[in-house]
Amino acid sequence: MEKTDREILDLFLARAEDAIEALRVKYGRLCQRIAMNILHSAEDAEECASDTYMAVWETVPPREPDPLMPYVGRLARNFALDRYRYLHAARRSGGGDVLLSEIEEIVSGTDGAEDEAMRGALAAAISRFLREQKADDRRLFVRRYWYGDDVQSLSREMGIRAGSAAVRLHRMRERLRVFLENEGFSV
Repeated sequence: MEKTDREILDLFLARAEDAIEALRVKYGRLCQRIAMNILHSAEDAEECASDTYMAVWETVPPREPDPLMPYVGRLARNFALDRYRYLHAARRSGGGDVLLSEIEEIVSGTDGAEDEAMRGALAAAISRFLREQKADDRRLFVRRYWYGDDVQSLSREMGIRAGSAAVRLHRMRERLRVFLENEGFSV
């Protein structure tokens, strides 16, 4: 039986052996989907999911993330992006990954360790921007740029043409660019 987030966190806090398995049962598919959408490799996605489970083991305690799902999703996404960068380091001047390049031009320039405060402020600004958007646009944006879902599947799920979805995403990126500039970020 699938455990609740609280039960899973209690297992981690007690350092119980079955904590990782409970996490895998509840959030394994989410971790794999996020990583697969970025890496397009089942083997690499599995490795990122495993890294995510170990990262939760290493960070709980002292952390007690509530809710657990966004925390696990963020870890999986970060591991997948790190793996992607590692695998494509020599090919950056090539075509690159469309997903990352679409949004990278807007939010680049915050990669250094000294920019931690700037990254936090940028994340808060993007959250404010998304709260101001229509629910369908917000869902489209988050599914594309956080979960890495492709435009074709998003358009099918939302009942719109792929071209319409692409145009909406483009317009949202432009609105985000203007919003961030008005917030004082150089983009």
